[in-house]
This record gives sequence, structure tokens and C-alpha cells, in this order.
Amino acid sequence: MAVSLREYRARIKSTESMKKITRAMELIAASRIIKAQQRAQSAAPYARELTRAVSAVATYSNVDHPLTTEPEDPKRAAILVITSDRGLAGAYSSSVLKEAERLRTRLEDEGKEVDTYISGRKGEAYFRFRNRPIVEAWTGHSDQPNFEVAEAIGHSLIGAFINDEPEARTIQDHGQDREVPPGVDEVHVVFTQFRSMLVQEPRDIRLLPLEVVEGEEMPESDEVLPLYEFEPSPEEVLDGLLPKYVQSRIFFALLQAAASELAARQKAMKSATDNADELIKKYTRTANQARQAGITQEISEIVGGVNALADAQAGSE
Repeated sequence: MAVSLREYRARIKSTESMKKITRAMELIAASRIIKAQQRAQSAAPYARELTRAVSAVATYSNVDHPLTTEPEDPKRAAILVITSDRGLAGAYSSSVLKEAERLRTRLEDEGKEVDTYISGRKGEAYFRFRNRPIVEAWTGHSDQPNFEVAEAIGHSLIGAFINDEPEARTIQDHGQDREVPPGVDEVHVVFTQFRSMLVQEPRDIRLLPLEVVEGEEMPESDEVLPLYEFEPSPEEVLDGLLPKYVQSRIFFALLQAAASELAARQKAMKSATDNADELIKKYTRTANQARQAGITQEISEIVGGVNALADAQAGSE
């Protein structure tokens, strides 16, 4: 009885310690998610207007740009998978990885080879554990992304997209050998879109080539489409806008993923805290039952001993 009680008390103590940790992580995620939401909402207008500007230039300039030209027979695609750096966020990373696997299967069914780019340690660990190749990975920023990371990711993806080499090659970069991956015909991004505190939806978008609306759109009754003039030239305008477009879309996806990660972590930690409460109640109830059973057994042994002593005395008389 004493050993059993000691075990239950140790379990209660360890569960209470775990509850303090999960509660603290829940509060930290709750305090940071507001800022993450604000950052994502603040970046949305810029990303939306930049997308409209790039689409307008590409549509009305009638210029064939490498980032807007649809390949006739695409053979290779790149996928950027945005996951988290840390765990304890429920099914957040696994949902993104499942969506990436579905996209990969679809692209392979279309006869395309797939190159994988990763953002976040969880995605990197997932692919390396399965011995699957990763072209490039970026880590250490999942819950607080910055534009420098988006710029680096965009530079690598644009470089792979405009690269015409079908095979990987090694080049000299500042006196060191650097392997350049083969060129790709499409670039896709898989991330988690933040819809609300309760709903975070994994989705994939095709980032490159940019989808261009053919022809001129007819204005609505209360809308007049602007007339575009390009200075110095449509080609140079696109050269300046398209890298910014790619980087802003990646940065917006990173911000959406960060808000989704914090929301998923808060929900997971709240569930863990509630489960710890239930577990403490269960262990406390079981410990009380064991203690009561032990007391009852001790009383029964005392009463039995007293009765046996009384019977022995009565027999001697």
C-alpha cells in the first residue's frame, strides 16, 4: 500500500510539473499570436497590390518574360514546403507534409520530376529520416519569419526556375565548389493558411510561372480599368517587379504559416493542460482509494488480532 501510494504521488507531482510547462507554453503562444496575426494582415495588402501590378504589366505589355512563359512540355517541378522548427503544435507540420505528398504524387503522375525545398526543421527531419533528397533547406525562423529569409528563398527558387540546365553541375563560387541544382519548369509552395484561431488550412499554390490573364478584361459598371504606360520598358519593369513579387508571396506564406503554427500550438497546449488536469484528478482519486483500502486493511488486521487475542484468553480460562 505504501509503495503504491508513493508511486501515485510521484505521478501526480510529475503531471503537475508537466501541466505548468504546457500552461506556460499556451500563454506564450497566446501572447505571440496576436502580433503574428497583425503581421500577416499588414502584409496582405502589399502582396495583393503587388500581384495585381505584376499581373497587369504581364497582361497588357504582351512581353514574353522567362518568369511568365508557360513551358510547352514541363519535365521538372520544385516544391517549397513550409513547416515548423519546433514541435508541440499538434498536427500542424504533419498536415503540411501530407499536402506536400499529395502534390508530389500529382506532379509525378503528370510525368514530372520533383525537387524539394524545405523551410523548417520538422520538414527537413521528415525527408532526411526517409533518405529523400533535399535541394536546400532554411531553418530557425518558422515562428518569427523575416523578409531576409523570404529573399534568400526567392533567390534560390528564381535561380532554379530560370536555369536551363537539365542536370546538376558544380561551379566555382568565391574559390569554392558549389553544386547548382538542375533547372525546373514550375515552382509550387505548400504552406498553412491562417483562417481563424480554430481553422488553419494546408494549401498549395503555383508560384511560377506567373499565370497571366490573356486579353483585356471588361470593366464592371462602376469600374474603369487604367491605361498602362511603361517606363523605361515593359521588359525592365518586369525584371524589377517579378523578383519582388516572388519574394513577397513567399514572405506572405511564411507569415501565414507562423500565425497558423502559433494557433495550433496554443490549441495543442490547451488540450495538453486540460488532459493533465484530468490525469491529476484520476491519479488523486486512485491514490485516495488505495489509501482508504490500506486503512481498511489495517483496521481489519487490528480487529482480527484483537479478536484472536480475546479468543485465546477465553480458551485459557
